[in-house]
Amino acid sequence: MPTSKPYNTSIVNRFRGFLPVVVDLETAGFNPQTDALLEIGAVIIHMDDEGKVHPGDKHFSHIQPFHGANLDQKALDFNKIVPDHPFRFAISEMEALKQLFSFVQREVSKRRCSRAILIGHNPAFDLSFLKAAIARCKIKKQPFHSFSTFDTATLAGLAYEETVLARAVIKSGGDWDDSKAHSAIYDAEQTAKLFCKIVNLWKQHQPGPD
Repeated sequence: MPTSKPYNTSIVNRFRGFLPVVVDLETAGFNPQTDALLEIGAVIIHMDDEGKVHPGDKHFSHIQPFHGANLDQKALDFNKIVPDHPFRFAISEMEALKQLFSFVQREVSKRRCSRAILIGHNPAFDLSFLKAAIARCKIKKQPFHSFSTFDTATLAGLAYEETVLARAVIKSGGDWDDSKAHSAIYDAEQTAKLFCKIVNLWKQHQPGPD
């Protein structure tokens, strides 16, 4: 006779029906209304049969600055992005959002979740730029919760007494490569690993059923 899996082995039950998706954006400044969105990296969080979470499928896009976008040179010097470099193979903001949302919605449906929930390191920044791009592109339907997020800066402050991503990753036992940092996909991958370590650490210390 088949037995049902424990409650926490189903990711739809673990996060109140939401599918956690790590998102990292690289931009040409700090103002989501005026500054260009240049890269999007995303990592789906998977759950195994033991109820542990792991980084899963990934998505990445280089993005062309929207028409009239501001490009702050200090921001470009920081993230080392050359927006008009011919080998970026950048796509429009509209196409980048369509590809991201299709990727995420496919996973949401596969896991039978209600929506995706954005995970980020200080995610208010990423969510504000994402929502501004959605408004510019006049996209009416998207898979992410409109205001709820998981913040790995807060979680890492609790678990490791560090809020800077690089320091938190190292404190958690991970590796950090400064030469790869500030690429949206690299930072998303590192944030996903950090999130999973903290969630699994919490699960490890939870008392079992009576």
